[in-house]
Order: sequence, then C-alpha cells, then structure tokens
Amino acid sequence: MLSNIKETVEYLQERIGILPRTGIILGTGLGSLADEVVVSHSISYSQIPNFPISTTESHRGRLLIGKLAGKEVVVMSGRFHYYEGYSMQQVTFPVRVMKYLGVETLIVSNASGGLNPALKTSDLMILSDHINLLPEHPLRGLHIPEFGPRFPQMSEPYDHKLIDRAMGIAAKNGIKVMSGVYAAVQGPALETPAEYRYLHRLGADAVGMSTVPEVIVARQMGIPCFAISVITDEGFPETAEEVTITSIIDAAKKAEPNMSLIIKELISGL
Repeated sequence: MLSNIKETVEYLQERIGILPRTGIILGTGLGSLADEVVVSHSISYSQIPNFPISTTESHRGRLLIGKLAGKEVVVMSGRFHYYEGYSMQQVTFPVRVMKYLGVETLIVSNASGGLNPALKTSDLMILSDHINLLPEHPLRGLHIPEFGPRFPQMSEPYDHKLIDRAMGIAAKNGIKVMSGVYAAVQGPALETPAEYRYLHRLGADAVGMSTVPEVIVARQMGIPCFAISVITDEGFPETAEEVTITSIIDAAKKAEPNMSLIIKELISGL
C-alpha cells in the first residue's frame, strides 16, 4: 500500500504544482461547494493511479486542486463507501494520499439520518464524537510505522478548536447548528424503526455510512479533523416518512449554502 500511495502522490505532484494544506471530502448531495473552488486542476478518479472509482449517485468522482477562501485545498468531489464493495484500505486511500501531498487539516461533510428529535430535516450537526459500527476497521492488517502509531489515540477524533470556531461562525451568521455524536453503519439499506431506536439509545444523534474510516486514518497520521452532517431525514419511529435518494439530495441541497459558509470561513482562518 505504501508504494501505491507514493506512486499516486508522485503522479499528482507532477501535475498540480501546489501544496494543498486543507483536504475536503464532500458527501452525498453536497457537491456544490466544489463549484466555489478556484480550480487549477480537475482530475477524474479514473485517471489517478490506484484510486478507486466512485459508484454512488450524486458523487462526481473528481479530485479538485485549487483555492477556496484564499487557501490551497484538495477536494474530493465524490467519496468512496464500504458498501460499494471497497475494502477499508481503499475507502481511506485518498486520505493517506492527502497527507503525503502536505494536507494539515481534514474537513469532511456527509448526509445523515437524524436520531435526536432536536434535529430536523436540513439541519446541520457538527460532529463532536462518533460510534464506529462498521464491520471492518481501516487500521486492520499489516502495520506500516510510517503511517503513525499502531494504536492511535482517539480521545479527540474531532478537533475541539475547529468545533468551537465553527460554532462561533454559525452563531455569527444566525445559522442553526448543534454538535452531536455520529454513528457509522455499513449500509446501503436505511435503518428499520427498531434500529433507529437502538442507535439513539447507544448515544448517537445521527447515523450515516461514511466519515468515520477517513477520520480514523487521518488521526493516525496526525491530521486534525472537522466533520459536519446535513440531516436529510428524521429517523424517529413515531414520525418517520419514506426516504428516497431524491429526498435526501433535496434536503442536503437546502442546507448546503449554510454548510458551505461555515466551511469557507473555517478554512479562511487556517
């Protein structure tokens, strides 16, 4: 894996000519932030050596290099999920590539189902912690010391300073946002009413199918992380309605301007 990472990094370095300091991973229905990047290079995943190909609807499948809020960024417009059939090493491969490109902060967005009744459709939730219920761990297997410790500390998966700054940005701009715990499950089926109740009793405020593997790998490599969810449906058994990919994307797009504002102001202060 290390040789594959270095091959990918060498390919990108020969083409991009800059050192991106912030990495961004965009979730389902949240691709419009990519349109605000002053793009110097846009590369299809299919052209990048060793990169998987995004197969999920609404994920564009391009790596963007350029500037956002005046800062150098690398943006994944489309991510990879375990449910697509990829291994956790493949899902998190781009994060390791970002580290070797020079990324010092990782920002992740996702669409998730609300479990806390205080969260309504199209609300924003900043991740304060997570519960990993995925069936495979991204650090399982041969340990490569160059990546970081075998048993990385996860007492602060999401950077407290970045969370505080984001909450301040939201308050300044009159944006409703709360912080909460995100549960990661395999998918791709959505949860049953009993599963929604179970996850909420575990302590989760929202549930989704991504983010946690990327954050674990980033933290192993010493990259501070910030993650934000758009609540695209309400998983309260008493009021749950039928959810479709169209309704999820519509709910994400409604919240996207506020999410983008928070991310842009956060990046401008890095």
